[in-house]
Amino acid sequence: MEVACKPPLNRKRRRRRRRSVYGGGLAVNSKQRAMLPNKSRGEFTRNQRKDSEGLSESPDLEFEYADTDKWAAELSELYSYTEGPEFPTNRKCFEEEFRTHVSDKKWTELDAPHHRAHTMRLLDGLEVTAREKRLKVARAILYMVQGTFGECSSEVEVQHWMRYNTFLLLEVGAFSALVELLNMEVENSAACSSAVRKPAISLADSTDLRVLLNIMYLMVETIQQEDPADMPDWRVIRETFRAELGSPLFNNEPIAVMLFGMVTKFCSGHAPHFPMKKVLLLLWKSILFTLGGFEQLLNIKIHKRESLGLPPLPEDSIRVIRSMRAASPPASASDLIEQQQKRARREHKALIKQDNLDAFNEKDPYKADDPREDEDDNDDNDNSMEAETFPLERDEVMPPPIPHPPSERVSFPKGLPWAPKVREKDIENFLESSRSKFIGYTLGSDTNTVVGLPRPIHESIKTLKQHKYISIAEIQIAKEEEFQKTPLSGGEEEVEVCATELLYQGILPTLPQYMIALLKILLAAAPTSKAKTDSINILADVLPEEMPTTVLQSMKLGVDVNRHKEIIVKAISAILLLLLKHFKLNHIYQFEYMAQHLVFANCIPLILKFFNQNIMSYITAKNSISVLDFPHCVVHELPELTAESLEAGDNNQFCWRNLFSCINLLRILNKLTKWKHSRTMMLVVFKSAPILKRALKVKQAMMQLYVLKLLKVQTKYLGRQWRKSNMKTMSAIYQKVRHRLNDDWAYGNDLDARPWDFQAEECALRANIERFNSRRYDKTHSNPDFLPVDNCLQSVLGQRVDLPEDFQMNYDLWLEREVFSKPILWEELLQ
Repeated sequence: MEVACKPPLNRKRRRRRRRSVYGGGLAVNSKQRAMLPNKSRGEFTRNQRKDSEGLSESPDLEFEYADTDKWAAELSELYSYTEGPEFPTNRKCFEEEFRTHVSDKKWTELDAPHHRAHTMRLLDGLEVTAREKRLKVARAILYMVQGTFGECSSEVEVQHWMRYNTFLLLEVGAFSALVELLNMEVENSAACSSAVRKPAISLADSTDLRVLLNIMYLMVETIQQEDPADMPDWRVIRETFRAELGSPLFNNEPIAVMLFGMVTKFCSGHAPHFPMKKVLLLLWKSILFTLGGFEQLLNIKIHKRESLGLPPLPEDSIRVIRSMRAASPPASASDLIEQQQKRARREHKALIKQDNLDAFNEKDPYKADDPREDEDDNDDNDNSMEAETFPLERDEVMPPPIPHPPSERVSFPKGLPWAPKVREKDIENFLESSRSKFIGYTLGSDTNTVVGLPRPIHESIKTLKQHKYISIAEIQIAKEEEFQKTPLSGGEEEVEVCATELLYQGILPTLPQYMIALLKILLAAAPTSKAKTDSINILADVLPEEMPTTVLQSMKLGVDVNRHKEIIVKAISAILLLLLKHFKLNHIYQFEYMAQHLVFANCIPLILKFFNQNIMSYITAKNSISVLDFPHCVVHELPELTAESLEAGDNNQFCWRNLFSCINLLRILNKLTKWKHSRTMMLVVFKSAPILKRALKVKQAMMQLYVLKLLKVQTKYLGRQWRKSNMKTMSAIYQKVRHRLNDDWAYGNDLDARPWDFQAEECALRANIERFNSRRYDKTHSNPDFLPVDNCLQSVLGQRVDLPEDFQMNYDLWLEREVFSKPILWEELLQ
C-alpha cells in the first residue's frame, strides 16, 4: 500500500516544482526567509495578519428587511435638522388656541368630549380666509399629531398621545380638510411664480406646504401602526381610512395621483419650492398603507393562485431569505496577488502563528479528514485566478465550521434553499430538441407524446414536470390573447376593482412622466451624481434662510443634506418596488407598462451608476445626529453639540435606510431584466459585472442574493475567462440562487444565437401593452370594425345630417359637379 501511494505524492511534488518555475510565486523556506530584507518580512507578517483577521473585518450585518424601519426612525426622518426651531413654534400656537377656549387644564388632563370639542374648533379655524390665521391653526393641529410633547416626559408617552390624537382627528374628518388645503396650496400660482423668480430657495418658501404635509404624513404613518390592544372603534377607523385613501374621493382621484402630480410639477420647474422629500415620503406611505406591504403581497399571491386553480407556492420566499447566511466577499485583485504568494508558502506551516494554524486546520465539511487530500485539492485549483483564500473566504458558500472534538464528523448541508422551477416553455424546448435528435420530427407544443424517445428522456420529462411552475402572469397573458382573438364572443372581462386597479387607472394617462420625474429626483439624490447647472434642486426643504457661519453649523448642515438625499433615495426605491410588485400581481401588462417606461427612461444605467461607488462606505455612512431626532429632541434636554460628536456619529454597525435602499434598487433591477434577453444584454453592455461583484462585499444575505441573481443571468455572456477567474462567485450563485433545471447559465454551451435586437423585442412588448390598455381602459376609441352597424335603409335615410353653411350656399355647384356632370352607367350599377 505504501508503494502504491508514492506516485501520487511524487506527482504532487512535481506539480509544485513546476509551479515554482512557471510563475506560481516564489517558494520561500525558513532559511531563505531569514535572508530577506526586513521590509519583505514585514509584508509577509502583515499578509498573515490580514488573512487571520479577514472575517472580523467584514462581519455579517444583523439587518432584517421589512416594509419600513422602526416607527421612531420613520417619524424622525420626516424632519430635517434645520426644522428643529419650529417645534416650539407649533407648541406655542396650540397653547394660545387652547387657553383661549379651555381653562388652565392640560390637554392630557381633559376627558374625551372636551378633546373632541376643541378638535372641532380647530377644524373650523382651517376654513378662515386669512392665511396667517390658517397657518397658526394648522400648526396647532400639527402639535396635536406630534403627541402634545410639551406635556409628556418620555418618548413612549409622546407616541401614545400621537396615536390618540390621530384617531381623534380622523374621527372628526380632519384628513379631507387637509387634502383640500394642500390642493389649494399646490394650485397657488402666486407662490409658484415667486419661487421661480427667486435665485435661492429656502425653508421659508415652503412653510405652508411643509406644515400640511407633516400633519398628513404623521397621520398616515401613525394609523398604520397596528396594536393588538387597539379599541374596536380604532380598527374600524383604520380600515375606513385605508379604503378612502385608495379610492378616488379626493378630486375624483386617489391621494397618490395628486402627490404624483406634485412630483411632476416640481421636476418641470414650475414649482421649485415644493418640499420634495416630504411629498415622496407621504406618497410612499400612502401606497404602502392602501396597497399593502410584502406580507400582504404574499397573501394576495397565495389567494390568486388558489382562485386560478394553480398549485401552492413551493416555499415562503420571505422566510427562506431571512434564514440565509451571508457569503464572504470574493477576492479583489490585491488579494489575488497575496494568494499567489501564500500558496507558495503553504507547505511551511511552522511560520504561521498558532491561532492562524488553528484557522488553517479547520476542516471543510465536504472533505475527508486526510490532510493530504486537502492539499491535493488546493493544488488542483491553482489554475483558477480566484482560488480559495484562507480563512477569509472559507465560509463563502457554506456556514463556518462549528468547533467540535476531532473525533466528530460535521454533518452535511441539508440541501439548497430554493425548490427548482421549470416553465412550460422549457419542457417544450427540451422535447423539441429530443425529438429532432432521436426521431427527426417535431410536434409543436405537445408535451405529452413521448413515443419513440429513449427511456432516460422519459425520466427527464417526468422530473421536469414534477417541478413545473405556472405563474399567474402566464395565465393572464393567455387570457389576454383570448380576448384579443375573440373580442365579440369572448364576453366582458370581470375586472376586480381593488386599490391597485384604481391607482393604475389614475396614473395611466401620465405614467411615463411620473416615471421620468422619479428617476430625475433619484439621479439628483444619488451620491455618485455631480452637481450640474441643469439638475433639479432637491434641497429646497433643508437649506435654512441664513447659511451657516461657523464650522459646527456647516458640519451640521452637511450631515443634514446627506441625510436628506439618503431619505429621498429610500422613498423612491420603495415606491418603485411596491408599484412594480403590486402591478405585476394585478395584471402582468400593468407591470410591463411601468417597467418599459422605466427602461426607456434609463433606469438600468442609473441604478448601475448608483452602485458604482464604495458601497460599503454608503451602507456604513453615519449621516444622522441621534440627539436631534424626533421625538428625542422634544422630550430630552439637548446636549451641547461639538465637531467631535458630529464626526463620531452613532454607534450603529450600518445605516438601515441605505441598506434598505440598495436592496430595493437591486430588486427593481432584477424585475426589469428578468426573462428579457435585450435588457440582460444591457447589463452586459454597461459592464455591470465588476460593479455588482463589488456589491458582494456587503455581508448581508438578502443583498447578496439579488446581486448573485443579476450576475447569474449574464454569466453565459461574460466569457469563459470571466467564469474561470470568478469561481467563488459561481459557487455562491449555485448555492444561493434558485435553479432552473434546463438553464445552462454556468457554461453557455447552447448560447442564444439571437442577435441583440433591443428594438424588436421592446416594440413587440409595447404593442401587446397598448392593445391591453386600449381594450380595457380606452372606451372612447373602440375599434370601428367591432361597432354595431345600422342596416335599415329607412333609419339611415331618416337620420338628420347637419351640413355646414358654406356647403348649403354652394349646393347647386356641388350638384352640378358631383351628380349632373357625371354619367351614370346603369348596366354596371345593376350588375
